[in-house]
Amino acid sequence: MPEELLVQHCAPTMAGIKTGAMFNYHYDDEQSLHKSVCAFNKIMTPKGMCMIILRRRNNTALVYLYRPNMLKSDLNDSLGKSILDERGYPTNNINRCLWKLRDRLSQSSEFPHEIGLFLGYPPEDVKGFIDNKAESAKCVGFWKVYGDEKAAKEKFRQYRQCIGSYCKHYSKYHSLDRLLVAT
Repeated sequence: MPEELLVQHCAPTMAGIKTGAMFNYHYDDEQSLHKSVCAFNKIMTPKGMCMIILRRRNNTALVYLYRPNMLKSDLNDSLGKSILDERGYPTNNINRCLWKLRDRLSQSSEFPHEIGLFLGYPPEDVKGFIDNKAESAKCVGFWKVYGDEKAAKEKFRQYRQCIGSYCKHYSKYHSLDRLLVAT
């Protein structure tokens, strides 16, 4: 798995300012995919991150890089917890929540709307997206905003700045390890 792909899609998570990120990765064989994920986890785990495969289809893997401590905190939010409870997630256990998300992803060609909670989106925006069927958002950036527009726009600015900085740094030094922030 190319490091550039991680930098482009996961910079805010790598920097410790976002809970998680997902991206699709086309792979040639299962064994090389597994080796790649294991190799990245050896580098990322000491920095407080974990990489897993959420779904495989037609030699394309949906890769999820996340910070377990941040995810645990996010999933303890009362609104987020109620959204997940309504959908049968075992909210008292992050790993079981991830297994449930995998199941939900495998059962549908579309993303389950609660997926935003696993990416660090504000629960009120995830609820607004679900309740409004993805219509009538106040603004759109990295997600559709239904709650605090000012706070979301500031997050969008931070994420864009982080991605730009990480991409520039990586293109200059070609060092992923120098970009990983421990939390």
